[in-house]
Amino acid sequence: MFKLIKAIMPRSDNFFDLFEAQAKKSQEAAATLRAILEGGDKTADLCARLSSQEEEADHISYEVMQSIRRSFITPFDRSDIKALSSALDDAIDQMNKTGKTVMLYDVAAFEPNMRAMADRIILLANIVAEALPLMRDIGANSSKLHTLIGEVSKIEEQSDQMYDAGLRELFKGKAQENPLAFIVGSELYDRLEKVCDRFEDVAHVMSDIVIEHV
Repeated sequence: MFKLIKAIMPRSDNFFDLFEAQAKKSQEAAATLRAILEGGDKTADLCARLSSQEEEADHISYEVMQSIRRSFITPFDRSDIKALSSALDDAIDQMNKTGKTVMLYDVAAFEPNMRAMADRIILLANIVAEALPLMRDIGANSSKLHTLIGEVSKIEEQSDQMYDAGLRELFKGKAQENPLAFIVGSELYDRLEKVCDRFEDVAHVMSDIVIEHV
């Protein structure tokens, strides 16, 4: 009887397509963010592009929520689907907030550790984009998924170290002559660190799903 009910109730098989679309958008946003941190006369245009990418990501996240409402059968728990999509969306949102901070304070030059953190953000986005398609068959891909999730944690730890080193350099350098430079710089570092944290949130949700289904 339950099989019959499952057969006739609405279902959606597009969740993985939507997750992968979100991951691709995070890769695009990460590349734009890295370009912003090079400075130069294209900064405003790049920040506008990042804002557009964030809006596009919001539309994908909205479609995930709509699919949850429409579907009787989902590939895994609805709360996990929502958490995974929300964490991906939050990562892109934090990238956009970094761009907004750049525009708000009219920042033209960026510290080496900021660019290094943006490089790690690109790595994190790429790992997530590699891992999400594997969620289509968790049983067969559990080992690879655990490996990729572990890589996310290692890169996030690296970003923590860059964050701390960057703040120390700001305090010992620019802050001595211009306290405002330290305030602005520390806010940018904080935004970049939050991007990395949100990608780690994605990895945590994925890890929970893998554990539940293996």
